[in-house]
Amino acid sequence: MESCHKFSFPLLTLLSLYMSFFVAHAEGSLTPRPFNNKITAAFVFGDSTVDPGNNNYVKTLFRGNFPPYGKDFTDHVPTGRFTNGKLSTDLIGIKEYLPPYLDPNLSIEELMTGVSFASAGSGFDPLTPQISSVISLPKQLEYFKEYKKRLQSAIGNRRTEAIIKEAVFLISCGTNDFVVNYFTLPVRRKSYTVSAYQQFVLQSFKQVLQDLWDEGARRIAVTGLPPMGCLPAVITLYSKNAILERGCIEKLSQVGMEYNQMLQNELNSMQGILAHLDAKITYVDIFTPLVDIIQGLGKHDFDEVSHGCCGSGYLEAGFLCNPGSFVCNDASKYVFFDSIHPTEKTYINLFMASRPVIDSLIQD
Repeated sequence: MESCHKFSFPLLTLLSLYMSFFVAHAEGSLTPRPFNNKITAAFVFGDSTVDPGNNNYVKTLFRGNFPPYGKDFTDHVPTGRFTNGKLSTDLIGIKEYLPPYLDPNLSIEELMTGVSFASAGSGFDPLTPQISSVISLPKQLEYFKEYKKRLQSAIGNRRTEAIIKEAVFLISCGTNDFVVNYFTLPVRRKSYTVSAYQQFVLQSFKQVLQDLWDEGARRIAVTGLPPMGCLPAVITLYSKNAILERGCIEKLSQVGMEYNQMLQNELNSMQGILAHLDAKITYVDIFTPLVDIIQGLGKHDFDEVSHGCCGSGYLEAGFLCNPGSFVCNDASKYVFFDSIHPTEKTYINLFMASRPVIDSLIQD
């Protein structure tokens, strides 16, 4: 397995990957039904798969607040979401969409029902957000503490505690650690084998989970890694023939599958230990449904599964997918909008696949 990191890239290609990777992890008109529950708010932490625009307020090149991003969003506004429309976290049903915490225009009423603290390009490994000058997970947690103080000042401690207690927390992160960091840059590979790095990332995640628990989180959903070898940019960089051979790079997907099993075991263990304290900690599988969409029966819902809607679809993401880029007419026919990030239709499919898990998390 460790041999899968021994690829070498031309410098220009490596730089393109470094500058353009903002990893992610039904028809666009389909709106999932609202949850029937007493959920008070949703709080989200992670990377570009759940960042609705926090990076708009950060000095980084890793932004998506320009066309063609958002081309199918309300009023065709590029909000900072790295897709053509909504993210999975916009579909929870508490409100029309989940806003970024760093938006200075949010009202207290808006804050009360939840926000996303996520930052495109971030990861559990402390080195990962440094690569792209984005918001680390510890900093996202600091923003959550700040959020609580703002809410306490406005509505009091008791109401704030009630909101936090009944809220759902979602963590979606980790792909950048492997794709942008470990397999692209040499720093971590000098110190860690693949298996050792998986453990390192997992330990970093456990600290994030512990910190959230300490801040009052009790209903926590954690998404695993996607099939990283199926991301169009990864196929482009690792395929023997990037144009003619567009199948998934199984060695990289295998790394994600192994990590997901480790993550799942850890979450099950923590749930068992904390269940008597009203914990609901659950794993959300995005690997299996995404593989089905790309390689299984789900692929019949899409015309294109191995390259994105923006540009050539092979390597463009972030500022390489810009107002001057060619854009497909109908993004719902594509699994990916750019070379990394899913389309709104894919996000809807992934949300619907995870719906039973989320339902069980938020219902008493």
